[in-house]
Amino acid sequence: MPPPKRVAIADDTMTADAAYRLACEGTALLWRGDFQNARQLLQALARRAERKPRKKQIPSSHISPAESFHLHRQAQSQRARTLAMLLIPLEADYSIPLRRAPDLRQACLEAYGAGGESSVVSLRELLGLVGAHEWRKKGVEVPALGARIHPHYGVFSPVRGEYVELVAQAPLPAVELAFDIGTGSGVLAAVLARRGIAQVVATDQDVRALACARDNLARLGFAGQVEVVQADLFPEGRAPLVVCNPPWVPARPSSTVERAVYDPDSRMLLGFLNGLTAHLTPGGEGWLILSDLAEHLGLRTREKLLGMIAAAGLRVLDRMDVRPRHPRASDAADPLHIARAAEITSLWRLAKG
Repeated sequence: MPPPKRVAIADDTMTADAAYRLACEGTALLWRGDFQNARQLLQALARRAERKPRKKQIPSSHISPAESFHLHRQAQSQRARTLAMLLIPLEADYSIPLRRAPDLRQACLEAYGAGGESSVVSLRELLGLVGAHEWRKKGVEVPALGARIHPHYGVFSPVRGEYVELVAQAPLPAVELAFDIGTGSGVLAAVLARRGIAQVVATDQDVRALACARDNLARLGFAGQVEVVQADLFPEGRAPLVVCNPPWVPARPSSTVERAVYDPDSRMLLGFLNGLTAHLTPGGEGWLILSDLAEHLGLRTREKLLGMIAAAGLRVLDRMDVRPRHPRASDAADPLHIARAAEITSLWRLAKG
């Protein structure tokens, strides 16, 4: 987000209603009071944002899935902008010069790198850094690995294990070499290495993801088996297996971590499909891991996806499907519940046509 155009000083004497009014108007609030009171104020702002009535409410029966999705995204974006208006000062070493402020220097260091000058940060983001720090420290259990993956700040966490299990179960076309395109946390590269593939080349163009993948693969003992390289999609050469788990929804991301979920104009999906034949050895396979959530949201049709595959000179050998098990799939209060409840994640086994 761009820096706010207006900033007002706020402290423990400011009411939640006054703070919310200023935040909605685009005025940021630089907090000078007690840190714990700032957290309580943020919670109060969130409650007000949740109950704010939508303008021109339309009966849900009159809204298409795609329109419902875009309205949901707009509401999320507006809520994020409003809540980001509560700012916390940071010293050059990331210490917080406020009463009852916790020591969050390590979380900031992991996310931002070495400091050097005083700054301000959204309290909402600062609390997000704390969550990211805890995830990085504790890790996420991945049953298909029998181990934990430790996601870094700004790198998508493999909390949805069903797609990882597909990669762990699909029949391998060969065991000498595989490419993992857009490796992120390195989870799929680790699964391939654990399955006995002698050499895996994992690519990503995001420096946070590269550092995260190298850290995880070293923790798991696969550093000598998996090479992590910075590349836009494919590394040099060909392989008998090329795996890609692109973002599943063709929409514009609003933050770094959302790039793992939203793929504007299906750029990465098309880049993988259109470049695959040039990087497969004879008889090789490309594994595309993709949810059909975009189809249920009206953002892409199955016919369009099949057309993309055919236009890239590819044919479908097989498809393995699994239903998601994450909590949102069964949450009837979720604005996108109908689409999420119908969602299926697939591993498409592709070969040269």
